[in-house]
Amino acid sequence: MSDTRHTKVLIIGSGPAGYTAGIYASRAMLDPILVQGIEPGGQLTTTTEVENWPGDTEVQGPDLMIRMQDHAKAMGCEVIGDIITKLDTTSRPFKATGDSGTVYTADAVILATGARAKWLGLETEEKFKGFGVSACATCDGFFYRGQEIVVIGGGNTAVEEALFLTNFASKVTLVHRRDELRAEAILIDRLMKNPKIEPLWFHELVEVTGTESPLSVEGVKVKHTKTGEITEILCKGVFVAIGHAPSNELVKDVLETHMGGYVVTKPDSTETSIPGIFAAGDLTDHKYRQAVTSAGMGCMAALEAERWLAEQGEVEGRDVSEPLGYGAVAE
Repeated sequence: MSDTRHTKVLIIGSGPAGYTAGIYASRAMLDPILVQGIEPGGQLTTTTEVENWPGDTEVQGPDLMIRMQDHAKAMGCEVIGDIITKLDTTSRPFKATGDSGTVYTADAVILATGARAKWLGLETEEKFKGFGVSACATCDGFFYRGQEIVVIGGGNTAVEEALFLTNFASKVTLVHRRDELRAEAILIDRLMKNPKIEPLWFHELVEVTGTESPLSVEGVKVKHTKTGEITEILCKGVFVAIGHAPSNELVKDVLETHMGGYVVTKPDSTETSIPGIFAAGDLTDHKYRQAVTSAGMGCMAALEAERWLAEQGEVEGRDVSEPLGYGAVAE
């Protein structure tokens, strides 16, 4: 017989958005339950040094996520190591089914399942992830100051990454399997005019090469898509920029989405197309995709969930006409 748990607010996902939602929902006395999902801590657990988190000039991604988890727990959020495999939004309370067999019922749900970078699926790509292979230029570009870098892709993501990396790299080689970019015209124009960027047309990445001890990228092998000829390129970093995929499996058929599956929220809000369901972080953010913006949206989601529950008369809260906010408020 499956166990059933009820909570005022169920948070699905455990990246910066999820843990921040847990902190704020706990401070609102909502006794939230947070289900971590398949990758506790989210994408930051696969990142080494993080140098753009306010308050830390440098912090290890996994360490930062452990601190967030501990903070959420200290505030009173119950963190559970389970994976939600099904979410029923047809009636309230909402019902989520965990891989463990536990059924979670909730008066409101905050979705913080994040997004995953798309990868090519190469064995050597996986081997060097975090050791020279990355999918986030804004996260890791700084480490390649004065180095030669390769970017893989031909859309907006690849062009934006290549342009950003010229702030650090001595040379950026953009490898694309066709001879025409799919990016916006203004981005293509900037790329073609940038003396640090060299496009390599009709090529695809087949192997990342490097040292074993320590693990470090030394170059790549690319194959011509028409002739099959293999070319070796020396580089210190490889950025795979073929896009991101929001982790929307639970709601892609029930919530309004756009831009390739990102959940739509109301302007300046985390409210989705179903009342009582809120979305925060990379699941809804196709533009910024930063830990700090995800955390901000997690805060918004918790505050909006508390207000929404108060409007339904389901929690004893402050006057719903008051401004949202707990903690420091600017005078």
